[in-house]
Amino acid sequence: MSSSFIQSTGSASAGAGFNILFEHILNAILNVSRKNTIFNSTFQRLEQTLRSMAPAIKKIDSYNRDFDRPEEIDGLKAILQKGAELVEKAAKIKRYDVMRKPMYSRKLLKLEDKLKRYNTTVLQLHQVADGKEILFEVKQLSNQVRQMSMGAAAAGYGYSGGSFGAAPMLKVVPVGLEIPLRELKKKMVNDEVPFLVLSAPGGCGKTTLATAFCHDAEVKVRYEDNIIYITVSKAANLLTIAQNIFQRLGRRVPGFQSEEDAVNKLECLIKDMDGKPTLLVLDDVWSGSEYILEKLYFKMTNYQVLVTSRDEFKSFGSTYKLQTLSDTDAMELFRQSAFPQEGNSYKPDQEVLEKIVKSCKGFPLLISVVGKSLLRKPAVEWRKRAKECSKTASFLENSEVLDCLQKSVDALDNKQSIKECYMDLGLFPEDRRIPAPALIEMWVELHGLDEDDASYNLYELSFRNLVDLVVIRKDGSEDDGFHNEDFVTQHDLLRDLAIRQSNSASFQIAERLFVEITGNIFPKWWTESTEKVFKAKLLAITTDENFSSSWRDIHAPEVEVLVLNFKAQAYGLPKFIERMQNLKVLIVTNHGLCPADVSDIHHVASLPNLKRIRLENTLIPPNFLPSIASGTIQKLSLFMCSVGQAFSNVILQPNSFPDLEGIDIDYCSDLMELPVWFFNLAQLKNLSITNCQSLSVLPEELGNLVTLEVLRLGSCIELSELPESIGNLVGLRILDISYCASIKKLPEQVGELCNLRKLYMIECDRCEIPISVAQLGNLEKVVGDEETANSWEIYKTDIPGLKITKHKQVSLDWLH
Repeated sequence: MSSSFIQSTGSASAGAGFNILFEHILNAILNVSRKNTIFNSTFQRLEQTLRSMAPAIKKIDSYNRDFDRPEEIDGLKAILQKGAELVEKAAKIKRYDVMRKPMYSRKLLKLEDKLKRYNTTVLQLHQVADGKEILFEVKQLSNQVRQMSMGAAAAGYGYSGGSFGAAPMLKVVPVGLEIPLRELKKKMVNDEVPFLVLSAPGGCGKTTLATAFCHDAEVKVRYEDNIIYITVSKAANLLTIAQNIFQRLGRRVPGFQSEEDAVNKLECLIKDMDGKPTLLVLDDVWSGSEYILEKLYFKMTNYQVLVTSRDEFKSFGSTYKLQTLSDTDAMELFRQSAFPQEGNSYKPDQEVLEKIVKSCKGFPLLISVVGKSLLRKPAVEWRKRAKECSKTASFLENSEVLDCLQKSVDALDNKQSIKECYMDLGLFPEDRRIPAPALIEMWVELHGLDEDDASYNLYELSFRNLVDLVVIRKDGSEDDGFHNEDFVTQHDLLRDLAIRQSNSASFQIAERLFVEITGNIFPKWWTESTEKVFKAKLLAITTDENFSSSWRDIHAPEVEVLVLNFKAQAYGLPKFIERMQNLKVLIVTNHGLCPADVSDIHHVASLPNLKRIRLENTLIPPNFLPSIASGTIQKLSLFMCSVGQAFSNVILQPNSFPDLEGIDIDYCSDLMELPVWFFNLAQLKNLSITNCQSLSVLPEELGNLVTLEVLRLGSCIELSELPESIGNLVGLRILDISYCASIKKLPEQVGELCNLRKLYMIECDRCEIPISVAQLGNLEKVVGDEETANSWEIYKTDIPGLKITKHKQVSLDWLH
């Protein structure tokens, strides 16, 4: 809607002709619904909500008078102001932005619900709404709807806006980077250097400085939302980087005919950013990547590139060399790591302390890891480390940095196999997020831990600065063992250390084998050892987009965990899996953009000890479930998979999956309903179906799962109700319906869940709570948003031990 139209409506009184304006707004919403299918159903409901206000609008027309009761419109103004901001943000969401779409769907639903409530409690109560507040609502909503319509029509290479491509958040305030940050800003912001390489050895803090730069207030003023942050890593690929840039900007990833075509489309994308200053940050670029840097350096006004690398890439011009920390800053960082404010911790004399800190040579990574390794250690451990430090060279090469880190790993308490767990991290590709559930499930089977001990090891490794653990839902669900949305990242040097230590033995007798295959070129030791027997218990194979699935044979009968990482549209499982009779855990992960077609799944059918399968970003074939249905599978996890063919076209026998205790289905957008065989699983204890946007109904057969203890349905935004048969789940301890914004009421039968201990209802303020919940005598905890939590307060007298927790909205910066 044009600005002149907005100004005229803003000054109009509530008189004759207002109904015509209202109908005009409805027509605008209808137009958006036709052009924008992202929030189509939500727009339809908003239309219905606005139409329900039409009788009051007609009365205002008929009265033809001005209303002036500002005290009654403050509430609606607040709703509309927040709604305007919400719609403005939602307008930037693209169809392919599968992570943020559910969040904005929920918020739009909440806006709709508040409008309904206001219509009921104010418009109907007073018979006639104030004309000025309605004009304000219509003006704002109409303008934003028009903008959304325009944004939806601008498919192709227009700029989507938002901060989806921005840098990751900083975990802590960096120490000793004030001067480097100021100098970096001078070069990039003041001098507008077009291409700058931020260079330093590994572990010096290059990524930390680049991240701090992106979050600096002055930098944000210059670039606004036009910061694109890409981690490149050692196995750099121009097409992959191009795909990631489109994806980070929330844009449809076009098909690239060649590298040149990809570069041309990228250049068009950058040019279409309205001439605003744009920064491309390429983090962790390795030597030999000059070709990629040359292709991504578009010589145009207001476009800059910042590269972090151990190499200087002198041929590209300006370089900023990041120095190690000064003695003062190094000591400060070490104190923060080794001497936390809380708790008792031995503090050595100054001589021992200085000797240890100086041995780290100012490397922030070394300082933080060594500091945490000595936290709460006795005096003898400090003296021992000081003696070892006296042998350290005056300048640390990469291998010597690893040697220093090794001492901190050796200091780990191995009562819970934590050192072994650290070494397992080399299984996963460099610079990739490692799903926390994959690690926990692997450690449970490989090291004989229970899930609590495995989770403890994950937190301990994070506490020791050996990994970065990102916990998404901080609502207490992590205390119940729910880590489906959590993930781990690891510094290159720490990953290299895990691999180096695992590869210290010969390939044939090594306990862990980490294999990277480029194209179809297998390692020499593999091709020359077809008759040899390998002793590895843990095997990880990573292939790239050029691998043809032409596998060479390998005999590794003792493997218990097999991790297959690939990036392809089609992938065949290796036949040698059939001989892995001790295999307990299979993890198959596609790192491509779209679900991959996985074939030869029958190779896992006859494995007698296979207990856990995790598939990520794959197209589940119809023969997958029948292949494993009669086996010993205890846990099945599907993440970002296409499950339509596997679930809708398969009929299983009633006695299928006799040992299956847990099912996790997360971000499977084509899951519309649960298959019948689900409800014949006699041993199922844990059912987690989360972020499945198309799931709209749960059948009454859900009540057949009488052994169920945990039911999680979080962020299934189209799920409209829970079946009445849920009352049959008398063993249920945990129920999670957080972010299920379409559920309007809980069934009365919820009151029959006599063993329910915890209930999560975040962003469920639309949901009506039945009085039968007063019978939940064993309920210990309810977690909800402020409105939901308040609605439970009246039941505290009926449920004496009930604790109600108000949950605050979590940050979504991890999406970057």
